[in-house]
Amino acid sequence: MDNRTSRTDPRILRTRQLLKDAFVELLQEMDIEKISVNRIAERATINRVTFYLHYRDIPDMLEKMADDMIVDINGILKCAPGNQNSTDEEDWPVLMNLLEHIAEHAKFYKIILASKRTPIFTDRLLNLLTEMITARVERMGDESFLSTAGIQKDIAIWYGSSALIGTIVSWLRKDMPYTPLYLAKQFTLLRSYK
Repeated sequence: MDNRTSRTDPRILRTRQLLKDAFVELLQEMDIEKISVNRIAERATINRVTFYLHYRDIPDMLEKMADDMIVDINGILKCAPGNQNSTDEEDWPVLMNLLEHIAEHAKFYKIILASKRTPIFTDRLLNLLTEMITARVERMGDESFLSTAGIQKDIAIWYGSSALIGTIVSWLRKDMPYTPLYLAKQFTLLRSYK
């Protein structure tokens, strides 16, 4: 887990979780522009002043929530078996760990990615997926299918990261009809079909 978390007072963590949960609940009910600090504090059953002890304003809260999301996902990806020097057939465990994390926090991800599409979260996740795909393309080297087919690396990276985030969003919108394992293996099969 994150070092910041292990040193942070449990009351602070609990309050931030209450604020995050309140924000997600409100986002289910209304557009983000209509959400106020008062509404978040009231829903979280805390004082408005307490909100300001943790965040400057709502954009600051979103920024920190997005940072936390990326820290969580990075931790999961780094712990995944086979994430170093893997082949196509071995990539699915990394993707499965990511999808399992998303499934475990489905309420959060359905709201921020699939229904309200809060740009800060979508952009951060897309950047992370782009880094992941870039590392994979770089590992493939000059003898890869991309090189022999004349496909530019940047185009392959754009395509791969967009396809992955699009698949995740569609999976969430359809209420995750497939298990993370099945979806990860299907995505890996699609990628191997060059």
